[in-house]
Amino acid sequence: MAIRLSILGCYAATPRTLTNPTSQVLEIKGHMFLIDCGEGTQVQLRKNKIKFSRINHIFISHLHGDHFFGLPGLISTFRLLGRDKEMHIYGPKGIKEAITLLLKLGDSWTNYHLIFHELTARERTVLFEDDKVSVETIPLNHRVYTNGFLFREKPSERKLNIDAVRAHNIDKAYFRNIKKGKDVQLDDGRVIPNGMLTLDPPKPMSYAYCGDTRFKPDIVDQIIGVDILYHEATFLETEKHLCAKTKHATAKEAATIARMAKVGTLILGHYSTRYRSIDAFKVEAEEIFGNVELADDGKIFEF
Repeated sequence: MAIRLSILGCYAATPRTLTNPTSQVLEIKGHMFLIDCGEGTQVQLRKNKIKFSRINHIFISHLHGDHFFGLPGLISTFRLLGRDKEMHIYGPKGIKEAITLLLKLGDSWTNYHLIFHELTARERTVLFEDDKVSVETIPLNHRVYTNGFLFREKPSERKLNIDAVRAHNIDKAYFRNIKKGKDVQLDDGRVIPNGMLTLDPPKPMSYAYCGDTRFKPDIVDQIIGVDILYHEATFLETEKHLCAKTKHATAKEAATIARMAKVGTLILGHYSTRYRSIDAFKVEAEEIFGNVELADDGKIFEF
């Protein structure tokens, strides 16, 4: 398993008895990232048996309630659970003020370090990077300052071809350098090319999260060729006239972005709660793009 995406909530506006506002967990290269945190997120985390302690980075796309009102409660729960590891929160400028004010008024400061990374840039910005994965913003077009997020795996080390290594009687002491792509020089002076001793690692995968946004074709250059694209699809074509005012997108518009960017899989979400069924979103999107999946609360995608 390279990528595991757990949908905690994927509906627009207010929570309902059977649906939740936006939140999801992305597991990639050993990291567990929480993306957006609508009301009910921590309940959904428990329902999905996701370990709170593994979440160290939270990415908030924008400061509309259905995308971050669950964050104060989650932060408080971490405190009650005795968390002592630092937590990084990435979100628009103002998120630190909003969260710390509630903590101050409730006299409930955390016993762990909260590190806020407040965002104001209108161009793509790298937020996090280590030797396994990078995360950068995808500037979007919504009623308030909003970002999506692009998660990319770093290339893995090459895999040892055990049969080839044994055939050349190569000592284990060379294994580390071989996996890093280096050739091996034998005692008799012969050089064995790395390509003869290793196998190609799995292709690095990528995930683009585009939450609330108007149809925005200029993001295509940034997300070209990503393996998985989550794109909001608030409306069907019958309500397309509402997109200009609300700065949301339709299923067909999301599919158009997917087709233009030549992505592997399109996942639709953020459905308006005016619709009795979400099946029509898939039908409309598939008129434009072939590989379409529907997000739904509690659904897990593995790639």
